[in-house]
Amino acid sequence: MSRSALRVAALAMFSIALIAAPVVPTLAAGGGGGGDPPAPSPPPETKAAPVKKGKKAAKQSSLADPAFVEGYRSAYAMIYQRNDHAAGIEQLKALGRDDVANVANLIGYSYRKLGDYRLSQIWYERALKADPNHVLTWQYYGLWQIEQGNRESAQYHLSRIAAICGTSCEEYRSLASALEQAPGTGLVY
Repeated sequence: MSRSALRVAALAMFSIALIAAPVVPTLAAGGGGGGDPPAPSPPPETKAAPVKKGKKAAKQSSLADPAFVEGYRSAYAMIYQRNDHAAGIEQLKALGRDDVANVANLIGYSYRKLGDYRLSQIWYERALKADPNHVLTWQYYGLWQIEQGNRESAQYHLSRIAAICGTSCEEYRSLASALEQAPGTGLVY
């Protein structure tokens, strides 16, 4: 096998192993009665970085970088299991991979949970710039819109989710359920 074929095969096996790993869903910290759905399962990225010819060493994809995967999993647990959003943000930023949609989305989620809606918005938009079809960001940013009283914008986010994964995916059902709540009920998602 060629070197690139071996890399692709190894990446595929690693991806399958990660996907097959058991994930114990936990509810993220929420307010009275609302709540985000179970946390997405790490790791965040499955695309390999492009190989550039003429470079000493090609930049590894995040998924193929064990240090990145371990750092992301640690930050993920810090945020979703221990509800320590500030520490999770610092761990995610230390990874130096703001260009990964799951990383930027999780930072945005954490800032939202800390009540910093301005920074949260910046990070959600950064996640969508990295991946315009990142369903979880559309969902979390839709919940952000509801919290800000922007129900029409949240409805747009819901339509984007429907276009990406349909109306039966968890992200669609969660945001649709939040939109069904009466405005001004004070729920925090």
